[in-house]
Amino acid sequence: MTHPPPPRALLRAMFDAAVAAAQPALCLPPHLQSYLAAPPRGRTLVVGAGKASAEMARVLERHWPGALSGLVVTRYGYAVPCERIEIVEAAHPVPDAAGMEAARRMLEMVDGLTADDLVICLISGGGSSLLPLPAPGLDLADKQRLNAALLASGATIGEMNCVRRHLSAIKGGRLAAACHPARVLTLLISDVPGDDPVDIASGPTCADATTCADALAVLGRHRIEVPPHVREVLESGRGESVKPGDPRLAGHAIRLITTPQMALEAAAAVARAAGVPAHILGDSIEGEARDVGIVMAGIARQVATRGQPFAPPCILLSGGETTVTLRGQGRGGRNVEFLLSLAVALDGLIGVHAIACDTDGVDGQEEIAGALLAPDTLARAWAQGIRARASLADNDGHGFFQALGDSVVCGPTLTNVNDFRAIYIDA
Repeated sequence: MTHPPPPRALLRAMFDAAVAAAQPALCLPPHLQSYLAAPPRGRTLVVGAGKASAEMARVLERHWPGALSGLVVTRYGYAVPCERIEIVEAAHPVPDAAGMEAARRMLEMVDGLTADDLVICLISGGGSSLLPLPAPGLDLADKQRLNAALLASGATIGEMNCVRRHLSAIKGGRLAAACHPARVLTLLISDVPGDDPVDIASGPTCADATTCADALAVLGRHRIEVPPHVREVLESGRGESVKPGDPRLAGHAIRLITTPQMALEAAAAVARAAGVPAHILGDSIEGEARDVGIVMAGIARQVATRGQPFAPPCILLSGGETTVTLRGQGRGGRNVEFLLSLAVALDGLIGVHAIACDTDGVDGQEEIAGALLAPDTLARAWAQGIRARASLADNDGHGFFQALGDSVVCGPTLTNVNDFRAIYIDA
């Protein structure tokens, strides 16, 4: 009988498989076939934003035989060489002037197009921060302060993007409206729970049913104070986004080319090939990272001690986007916060290993994807004088796992399908 690889190696192989399944080279070309068969009579212009957008542009260039031009913006360190499409790098998660200028140039590029032209929009996670062009009356500093406050507030990605859409000059369908009367094909890599296109990069080419009142409610719910001139944009309705049914968006095509569920299924296949049953608990799990860690620990303990709802050995997979409300002095990172909370709740339970990583290779603002957990994690930390509960209270998951040598560092993955979590319960 063939034995599965060691838990640590298997978990890392599953994460690598999830990332590989979401690569643009694999999932983008099939969505071009109908356009390649009937190319536009006019120009083909490419715009886009996100951590995967540069790689998406490179793949598009390789498969598009006709003329192409355009501009996409990606995170610093995520650029790849392209011949016909300009690649710009900008800051994420807190925006900078490079992203603002790129967004302004995109709107200039799409101005004056005709019905014979085609715009291909390449959108992936991270695009909200990479297209920070503010609404009239606001400036970049307003967007930077608001972004930082939203990230620290514990707001969900849907709530954050609702606010962003209503304080933007390009998100919430505005980019697509600016392309009118040209056709628009939007190719999306989803990094949001539920895969709603309007929440991926705050939907620059998608109609938005939320309102300025909804954005104000998010600010109130999370007690986020904004200057009077920012509040006025929302209270006056000047920040209203492009709504469903707007004729400028008629005939536009939106295609989800890969999703968190697809990545989880690829990881599950790796586990099953190694002889370990894998169960996907959900691809859109949200909530405070430390709370999700406690819940997952309870499920893992039930499996380990009761054989319910699954018999060990098995692997529990989940995805989604948790949040971290920063209260301590640590560096945050929702995957390491989840993993540290899981470790505390499991308290060294024998036979339980885990991994939690962001599929873009960056957990929070760190160039670290996440970390690995083993039954002896707490004991090894204790031996170094590190107290897990204190690290968790200080939002210092990165410091905790780095000290143990358990961080997962993979560099830019050139894709982004949100968080990847796997818990291995051995027999």
